[in-house]
Amino acid sequence: MAKIYATGKRKSAIAKVWLEAGKGEIIINGMSIDAWLGGHEAIKKRVMQPLEVCKQETSVNLVIKTLGGGYSAQADAVRHGISKALVAFDEQFRVVLKPFGLLTRDARSVERKKCGRKKARKSVQFSKR
Repeated sequence: MAKIYATGKRKSAIAKVWLEAGKGEIIINGMSIDAWLGGHEAIKKRVMQPLEVCKQETSVNLVIKTLGGGYSAQADAVRHGISKALVAFDEQFRVVLKPFGLLTRDARSVERKKCGRKKARKSVQFSKR
C-alpha cells in the first residue's frame, strides 16, 4: 500500500503527515512523540485523539514534519493532519471523526494590532486630569 499524505494547519503552524499501514510508530521531526513533546501529557493526548477515536494506534505508522508556530499550535496542526490522513486512508473514518470536530481547521489566529493602541485591544490608561 502507498503512503497517504495530508496537511494539517493551526495558526501559523503547518504539519505534513505521511501515513501508511504499520505497527503504530509515530515519528515527528525525526524524533519519537515522547521526545518531541517532552513531558506535555495533555498535548500528547490531544495529538493521539484521532488515532484513539478510530482505534488505529497500533495499525498505522506516521511520519510527520512540522514547521512554524509554537509546540501547542504544531500539536494541533499534527492532530488536524492525522485526521485528514485517516479519512484518506479509509473513508469510513469520516463518520467517526466528524462529531469530535477533528476534521475542521481551527481558524482562530492572532488579532492584528490597531494604531493608537498598545496591543490589539489594550489601550493607554484613561486620565481624568
